[in-house]
Amino acid sequence: MQVPYRVPVTNSLLAALPNREHQLLLAHLQPVALSFGEVIYIAGEPIQHIYFPTDSMVSLVTLVAGHQDLEVGMVGHEGMLGIPLALGVNHSPVLARVQRAGMALRMTAAQFLQTFQKSELIQQLIYRYTFEWMEQLTQAAACNRFHRVEARLASRLLMTRDHVRSNRFHLTQDLLANMLGVRRVGVTKAAGNLRQRKLISYSRGEINILDGKGLEDAACQCYQHV
Repeated sequence: MQVPYRVPVTNSLLAALPNREHQLLLAHLQPVALSFGEVIYIAGEPIQHIYFPTDSMVSLVTLVAGHQDLEVGMVGHEGMLGIPLALGVNHSPVLARVQRAGMALRMTAAQFLQTFQKSELIQQLIYRYTFEWMEQLTQAAACNRFHRVEARLASRLLMTRDHVRSNRFHLTQDLLANMLGVRRVGVTKAAGNLRQRKLISYSRGEINILDGKGLEDAACQCYQHV
């Protein structure tokens, strides 16, 4: 069995900043607890706060009339929520819903903009993160079109592991269906195959990655690309 995948709790995007810029942001950041299912952004509505998750994970969801929700991205310790503000847009294009409860660091939109405009290094880092996030969205679109559900599920489970920095996490069948853009029956079959191969255990939404290397072999190449 694989050794638990854990590292100290922090936000990697903030940690990548030089000390001076790090302190500029920390002066305005406050820790907040995010609850499972909590909606922090609504599509089309103004962004009031910026979030830097530490051990929480937030799902970015697009809503299409007559269809199930579709997850278009997720943000964990590696990033931030509120990118549109850095691009001069004050509203969210997607619904942002907490998928894993935990902590985040939060600041108001006004405080973020003031700090962002003062520091070229902060601007460069967030622009680079935005570019890499766009790459992830592009890869996800291709993945959803061309790869098998089982391989896509393996990739998404690995990505979730990386976002939350743990081999154990909670994902219901409805959440997995939204992540993959398939019906629940497709999730049940794909997860069952991974479980039969002893790559994961899965019961009542509780997922445990038993064999990380084996799951990487089962995943599509999108995981390594991202």
